[in-house]
Amino acid sequence: MSRSLSSPPPSSPVSRRSVLATTAAAATAAVVAPLATAAPSHAAAAAPTLPDGTSKDKVLVVGMDGLRHDVIATANAPHLTSMMANGTYGTSLLYANPMAATSSGPGWSTISTGVWPDKHGVRENSFAGKNYGRYPGFLARLAQVRPQLSTYAAVDWKPLDTQGTVTPGADAKLVLDGDRDGYTGHDATIAAETESILRNQNPDVLFVYFGQTDIAGHNSGAASAAYRRAIEVQDGHLGRLLAAIRARPSYAAERWTVIVATDHGHTDSGGHGGSAIEERRTFVLAQGPGIAAGARPADTRLVDVAATVFRQLGIVPDPAWGLDGKPIQERSTDPFEALHPVLAGRADETGIPAGVLGWTHTAPSGWSVVNSAMGTGGVAEWRGWAFATDEFWSRTQRDQHRELNVRSRGVFAVADSDEWDDRASSGPYDSTLVTPAYAVAGKSTVTLGLTTLYRQEGSQSARILASWNGGTPVEVKRYTSDVVSQPQSLTLNVPSGAANVSFRFHYTGSNNWYWVIDGVKVTTG
Repeated sequence: MSRSLSSPPPSSPVSRRSVLATTAAAATAAVVAPLATAAPSHAAAAAPTLPDGTSKDKVLVVGMDGLRHDVIATANAPHLTSMMANGTYGTSLLYANPMAATSSGPGWSTISTGVWPDKHGVRENSFAGKNYGRYPGFLARLAQVRPQLSTYAAVDWKPLDTQGTVTPGADAKLVLDGDRDGYTGHDATIAAETESILRNQNPDVLFVYFGQTDIAGHNSGAASAAYRRAIEVQDGHLGRLLAAIRARPSYAAERWTVIVATDHGHTDSGGHGGSAIEERRTFVLAQGPGIAAGARPADTRLVDVAATVFRQLGIVPDPAWGLDGKPIQERSTDPFEALHPVLAGRADETGIPAGVLGWTHTAPSGWSVVNSAMGTGGVAEWRGWAFATDEFWSRTQRDQHRELNVRSRGVFAVADSDEWDDRASSGPYDSTLVTPAYAVAGKSTVTLGLTTLYRQEGSQSARILASWNGGTPVEVKRYTSDVVSQPQSLTLNVPSGAANVSFRFHYTGSNNWYWVIDGVKVTTG
C-alpha cells in the first residue's frame, strides 16, 4: 500500500498490576529520562532531546495494555478502525501456564523480544528467569546493529523499564509510575510528550505504552462501559500521534509504519492470567509501506511485532537471534493454509461456540489420511487426523497444554485421541497422515522440516515413516517424550535409485494425548 497514514479527523478527547487497585487520580508527575531514569518530579518536564534521526524508514509501536480486540468494534475508536481498514490486522491467542501466565510481564516480553516465553524466560510478573541477555528487546537490538537510529521509549508501567523489557537501547526515555500515581494522567502525559517529539524532532523508532485499558478491565470488566471508554481515550491518544506524524514537514519524504499491539486480554468480569479464551486474546495491527490494506491474516502471532519492526527498517535478522516471529506481511506457505475455505463449525463438540469455524477432515491437495485401522465412534471432529485452528482446537478442553501450541500458525494437523474418546468408541485410535511424493532423483539428501507439539502418555505412539518410490514405509523417527511446540528437522540420505519420497505421520493411542504438526517443508540437497 502507499506510505500515507490515512485516518479520520480526530474525535473529541475524552476527559496494574501487582494488585487490582482502583485507578488513582490523574497525576501530573512526569519522569523524563534521557538514557537513564531521572528522579520522580511533580512538575511536568519538557520532552527529552533525541539525536537527529538518520532514516527515512520510521516506525512507531504503540502498546495498549489488556486491550481485548473483540471489544474495539463496540467502542468509539475511529483511529484503530481506520488502521484496520488501511493496514493489516491479525488476531491470535496467547499461551497459558505452564508456559507462562496471560500477564503483562510475559506479554510485553514476547512483543519486545520477538520470541516466546520458553526463550525469553519471563513467565509471570516477577520476571524471574528473564533471559534478555540472550533475547533482548528490539530497541536494544537496534542499538547493537543500527546505532545511528534515533530511538525513544515511553512507559508508565515501571517494570518495563526497571526489568529491562522495553527501554534498554533507547536514546531517550520517559518512565512514569502508573501503579503509584494512576494511569489516566500518565497515559495522557506520554501521548503529549510523544506528540511533541514527533512534531518537533526527528526520531526513527519509538515505543510508547498506555496502561489504562488494563486498569479499566480489572476494575470494571471487559464487558463494561468503563472499559469501552478507556479504549476510546487511548484511541484518542493514538489519533494525536498519527496526526503528529502527518504534520511533520518532512512527512512526504518519509516512510512511516505504525504498529499497535496488546499483551493479553481480559475476562468479561475483569482479570487475566489464566487460560480462558478471553484472557488469551491478542492482536497485531500494522499500517505502512508494503503492508496490505484491509488484510485479516489467520497466521499472525504476537511474536511478529519485533520482526515487523526489523523488516520495515530494512534489517534482515541474523538467524542467531533466534526470532520466533515473522513480518506481519509475510504469509505462511505450508499446505494446511489452503484449507481455510473449507473449515467447518462444531459437530460433536459442545463447548465451542457454533460460529467458530475451525476444523475439517479434508486433506490438502496431494495429502491423504488413512483410517483403515481406526476404531469406530468417538467425537466426529477428531476421528483420525484432522486439520484445525488454535481458536477451535484449544477450546476443546482448557489446561491440558493445548494452549502451548504457540509455534503453529493458521491451520495445523492434529491427531487427538484424548478428545476423540470423549464419546463412546470402539477399537483403537490409529490414523496416518500421508504427504505427497517429493522428487529426490539425483539428490544426495532430503530434509523434512516441521513444527511439533506432542504430549506423551502411556502406550501411545507417534512415528514418522519414509516411503521411497512408493515402497514399504520405514520408520525414521519416533517420539517418546513431550515436545512443546518446537521446530524439528530430519535429514535422510537418498537411497540409490530413489526418484521420490513420501512421509507418513502415524499416531496411535487409547484416550491418551495428542500430536500436532505444522509448517511442513521438504527440501533436497
